[in-house]
Amino acid sequence: MDFWQIIYGIDWVLFGIVGYTVFYLAFYAVAGMFSSHPAVPRANRHNSFIVLIPAYRRDKVVAETVMSVLSQTYPQRFFDVIVISDEQSEMTNFRLAQMPITLLTPNFTTYTKARALQYAVSNLPQFKIYDLVVILDAGTIVDQNFLQEMNDAYEVAGTKAIQAHRLSKSRETEIAHMDAVFEEINNTIFRRGHIAIGLPAALTSSGNAFSYRWFRENIFKVNTPYCEKELEALLLRQHVFIDYFDDILVYDEKSRTVGEFNDRHARWFSAQFHVAVKNLRYLPTAVLNRYYGWIDKLLQWLLMPRTIMVSLITFMSLFMPFIYLTLAIKWWLLFAFVMFIFALATPDYLVDKKWNKSFAKAPFIMLGSLFSPAKAVQTEAEKLTYAKPKKKQ
Repeated sequence: MDFWQIIYGIDWVLFGIVGYTVFYLAFYAVAGMFSSHPAVPRANRHNSFIVLIPAYRRDKVVAETVMSVLSQTYPQRFFDVIVISDEQSEMTNFRLAQMPITLLTPNFTTYTKARALQYAVSNLPQFKIYDLVVILDAGTIVDQNFLQEMNDAYEVAGTKAIQAHRLSKSRETEIAHMDAVFEEINNTIFRRGHIAIGLPAALTSSGNAFSYRWFRENIFKVNTPYCEKELEALLLRQHVFIDYFDDILVYDEKSRTVGEFNDRHARWFSAQFHVAVKNLRYLPTAVLNRYYGWIDKLLQWLLMPRTIMVSLITFMSLFMPFIYLTLAIKWWLLFAFVMFIFALATPDYLVDKKWNKSFAKAPFIMLGSLFSPAKAVQTEAEKLTYAKPKKKQ
């Protein structure tokens, strides 16, 4: 095999892998343009909620999240708030203890989000019966009518799992703006686009609600650091549809620096890779039983992460002309098509004066992460898997 055959082979293998990911994203981006949830009527019934807020070293933002929940228009007798505070300052815990919530301060040797949620469920009073559990990350802000909208949606959806529309709390820097754009692209493709053709939406780390009975029975089955992905897999294996409501908003803080952006995407890649490997054995059974939602999810987890995808397309578009110009043409066309798909999936409200700069810089920021993804992923995986031992008191 000569040099050119090797180059052609590598080029077409990479193009095929990237092309599969691009085709998948394009299909659901177009589908997302035709998605519209019918208006949700006001429910006659008030379901009871338990709001769980895991907080690990989130001293600066956890109180803001709690206050946004306590300011709900939903009747206060129908919801309780629990904060699971781990490795936070005594002052933070003192302030939280003054609020009408339940404050739990576990003494974990290692911390994971699943362990915090399990601890909260284990410490609920036996006489307390809830209909729904809502999970919010510390730092997430919700509107005053959030629980009312969740209550209405739950009555209409007829399912045990609901995902709200997560979007950026601020877009002050170009990196934060770019991360906000990527979050909304995810909403278009992995939530709105899937719902449009009758497939379950993807969960995010915050702003989701589950039947309390289902959650109590299943949260203890999560034994990895990848909490949302594991819950998603459990739901789909049990044929539970995950509905998505675009009008129920939660606001989350986005990356402000390139380092934070790369760390965040490294965590996503690590979670996606580990959960895909763990659940791939279910693919033949899902195909035989024609369970399309589970098939789609397994194929989705096998996609190349978009950060690496755009990085690779950019790299090949710049590098291949020095090898053989003809080979670069298809990469240029693919690059243009990907940018078109991303633009199509971006909501109009994000197309402002920062949008052009964000889109112009995005490929080069991602290209920089292409040369150090292994280290970043390893670091984030270690943080998630082993966490850090608690400090000696």
